[in-house]
Amino acid sequence: MKRYTNYPLFILLIVFAFSNFSCAQKVIEKAKQESREQIGPLPYSDQNNEGGWVLNEELSDEFKGTEIDTTKWFVEGLNDRYYIWKGRAPSQFVPHNVIVEDDKLKLRTAWEPDYGFVKETYGDGNMGTSQYGIYKDGSPMPVTTAGVLTHKRFLYGYMEVKSKVGNAAITGAFWAIGHEQELDVYELMGNPKNKKGNIREDSYLATAHDWSPPAQRPTKIFNHELDLGFRTADDFHVYGAEWGVDYLKLFIDGKMVRHFTQDQLGTSFVLNNPMEIWLDSEIFFWLGLPHAEELPVDFEIEYMRVWQKPSDNLLASDAAFYGFEGPILFEENGRPLTLLPESSVPDDYQKFWTIDEGSAKYLSIAYGDYYKGVNSLKFAGFSKTENLEVDKAVAMAPAGSLSLESGDYKLSAKVWLDQGVVADKIHIVLQNPKLEVTFDDIRSLPRREWVTIESKITRTEASAIDDAISIEIRKEDLPKTRAAKFFIDDITIKN
Repeated sequence: MKRYTNYPLFILLIVFAFSNFSCAQKVIEKAKQESREQIGPLPYSDQNNEGGWVLNEELSDEFKGTEIDTTKWFVEGLNDRYYIWKGRAPSQFVPHNVIVEDDKLKLRTAWEPDYGFVKETYGDGNMGTSQYGIYKDGSPMPVTTAGVLTHKRFLYGYMEVKSKVGNAAITGAFWAIGHEQELDVYELMGNPKNKKGNIREDSYLATAHDWSPPAQRPTKIFNHELDLGFRTADDFHVYGAEWGVDYLKLFIDGKMVRHFTQDQLGTSFVLNNPMEIWLDSEIFFWLGLPHAEELPVDFEIEYMRVWQKPSDNLLASDAAFYGFEGPILFEENGRPLTLLPESSVPDDYQKFWTIDEGSAKYLSIAYGDYYKGVNSLKFAGFSKTENLEVDKAVAMAPAGSLSLESGDYKLSAKVWLDQGVVADKIHIVLQNPKLEVTFDDIRSLPRREWVTIESKITRTEASAIDDAISIEIRKEDLPKTRAAKFFIDDITIKN
């Protein structure tokens, strides 16, 4: 056997190879770092971006500078303007408690006996009623807090904060509301007086509420309580929620702690409309009230970020509306300050599908029959003694709700057909410029299952300012009697 005796050369080759490998690794790591910097920060639970997340910069905030960005955030009480409420009495939201310093948002809770509290009461169901600045027994409770919320709403994505709550009997809350829904990603309390309540200094509470009418308690559809193993007022931790079409995942410090699905909750899964994000501090009577000597304390947030996944559906941001879940939003008009989650009153901010009186006998938004979400558009059909009493039944989207450039598209929808003779055509009409899309031969489709109908379309001109979609079921396309019911859901337009 020949022995290798040129040891210096052998060692040199090993060193050379290792050096090259090390350099190659550095090049790879540098490329990864540059890629991460181009993409921006990623969810703490998905640092390799396996979910394909893209940061929504309109909603996200790193809290740099010396004051809050009022183009992103509505500050409760600023310029004497309040949205929905003025805080959970006896505490009151005040704008001077919203502080940006040290690259953090600080929502302060303070004891301010000289502050001019509003002469109002706030009652929250079984949680108690009190006047602002005054406890229920009439004694002074001059606690000021702070609350901010995003101007914009978003539909589906990943929301995350890095935060620490104040060390007192006052909450720090990271939550969101939309049409008929609320998601409390967390409610934490740094030092509650009641150590056996549902929020302790080392525990976490996440909850969702159904605000569909009648909006009366109990509204809770699920909650998750967790022993954390650390005090929430001691250090910063990362809290996140991944919200999808039919699921919700909750994360703490990058670890998933709960996964809710629509299969588990059924039609109780109401998180189907765009939501705005809130950060605030509140008093909870059943956990005890803060004492003067505890205050001031700060609920501190290093960042609030929202990521979403790209979609080829040009209606993705309004998918809830085109899935018949709730209103389409005209955010450029701003929210009315009195808008409540349970409100279905159309205004300049939120508008709904309209169905005229003649069409309402046949078309309606159906709860509990759906392809996605909990709703769809239902054509009720009619019996052997009836026929369609109008020339066409129409569901109309609001003027200005559709904005398409000229070009080629694919328009699709999901339909569910009952047994029997259904309409042979469904018409979707783009209003301005006029373009009628007719789905033919509907009767040949499978029954009692959701199927896709689609058509290629060409817009030769871009949408006018009042463009919209209407859905039409015409008398000429129906049997004279015994028309079977069917459902339409999930309208999409793709390039």
